[in-house]
Amino acid sequence: MQLPSRTRLSLFASALFASGCALGPDFTTPAAPETARYTSEALPGTTVSTAVVGGEAQQFLAGKALPDRWWTLFGAPKLNALVEQALIASPSVASAQAALRVAQQNYRAERSNLLPSAEGTFDASRQKIDTATFGNPGGGGVIYNLYNTSIGVSYGLDLWGGTRRGVEAERAAAEFQQWQLEATYQTLIANVVTTAFREIEQRTLMVGQELVIRQQESLLKITQARYDSGAIARSELSSMQSQVATERGKLPAYKLAMTQAQNQLAVYLGKLPSEYVSAPFELDELNLPQELPISLPSSLVRQRPDIRAAEATMHEASARVGIATANLLPQIALTAKFGTQASVIDQLFTGNVWSIAGNVTQPLFNAGKLRAERRAAFATLDKTAADYRQTVLDAFRNVADALRALETDAEYLQAQYTAADLSAQSLKLTESQYKLGSSSSLAVLDAQTRDTQARAGYIAARVSRLSDTAALFQALGGGWATRNADAELPAGPPGGPPGGTPPTESASSSVGAP
Repeated sequence: MQLPSRTRLSLFASALFASGCALGPDFTTPAAPETARYTSEALPGTTVSTAVVGGEAQQFLAGKALPDRWWTLFGAPKLNALVEQALIASPSVASAQAALRVAQQNYRAERSNLLPSAEGTFDASRQKIDTATFGNPGGGGVIYNLYNTSIGVSYGLDLWGGTRRGVEAERAAAEFQQWQLEATYQTLIANVVTTAFREIEQRTLMVGQELVIRQQESLLKITQARYDSGAIARSELSSMQSQVATERGKLPAYKLAMTQAQNQLAVYLGKLPSEYVSAPFELDELNLPQELPISLPSSLVRQRPDIRAAEATMHEASARVGIATANLLPQIALTAKFGTQASVIDQLFTGNVWSIAGNVTQPLFNAGKLRAERRAAFATLDKTAADYRQTVLDAFRNVADALRALETDAEYLQAQYTAADLSAQSLKLTESQYKLGSSSSLAVLDAQTRDTQARAGYIAARVSRLSDTAALFQALGGGWATRNADAELPAGPPGGPPGGTPPTESASSSVGAP
């Protein structure tokens, strides 16, 4: 079918006009905060050190990139295996991946609105008409067949960019889900690591408590023998029995905390608690990372998945302002149909019929609905901008808290190690005096209690350094080794999220106002 030249020219001009600017604000990436450091006061170059395993000084390396697989810095193959299994089997990852696929398909569906749509039809009917209705009273009824086949093409001219803003909004929504997936990865990794540390801590404390109970039970036997021989008073024996019972009562709490940590690890690994097989490893198997890469504050907003997700949400809100604005203006649609019609199917393709039509729709009265929707779109944009700023503030606070925690953790470990060392010496001396008969069992009991508390504090201090190191890595955005290579959005700049960051429709101006 050949269209008239004037018609072809009109369609070409309309297409050119439709490719013009889209209404609404053009989104630009918010500027990073202008600050030279995360904390109110400058951090020292290194933390204090203690001459013990896990007491090494940690060095803050400003401007250095965090490794992708940051959990491997702890040097524990069993920990690495837990993380890898969780990344494969966790339902939370599967859910986030499915949400990304939904967003990707919604984006592809919306993108199809930029192109004409075509559909083919075939109709067959058998009809009877009364010739009297056509001025032939004696003609009776006429029965005939009618066959139609046609191809119809329709296209909505995107004069005001509403369709393109819709594509931009869906692309931003898909980008949001990409960053949500990355955040799910990083949160899961950090949770597995810190829960494994907690399990190690509680198991170590439980083993230490069992040792204390055995020691005190041995001491109780000696005290019982002395009481039976009349060497000590009943009150001393009762005090010893009470203390042993108290120490036994602490053991179930450690077992419960350890079991709860194991059950939580099972969930992270996509298992039922009854299916989880613990592969415990000792505290000394973990290495404390001594070099801590600290990205520059200006880079944090491009590394944190939650910040990038908040940015994508703001981008989507910006695009929806353009959609709401375009809805106020006339909408133009073009349709064309080409087909054939015949009363005998054998003659269906011997002739043809065609039509071309245009349609203009202009809202006249809707009780202010469209203008209210536009104002709501601007209000949503304001909200997402405020949410973005809050997310950035929280991110910087997370990093500052982690940095200060590591500084004080090193000092706390030093103090706890000193206390544990002194209490161990005191216990050894008291036990020697007790064997010589120059000290009472109550003195030994008191020394054992203080030694137990000091060792528990020392173990907790070691685990705190490990956990806060993991918290710092997570606060800095974690590594992006888990990015989704199968994402269907257009490739973005180097260093972008899984599958690339979709480019904005325009970056010529900042977010506008009503």
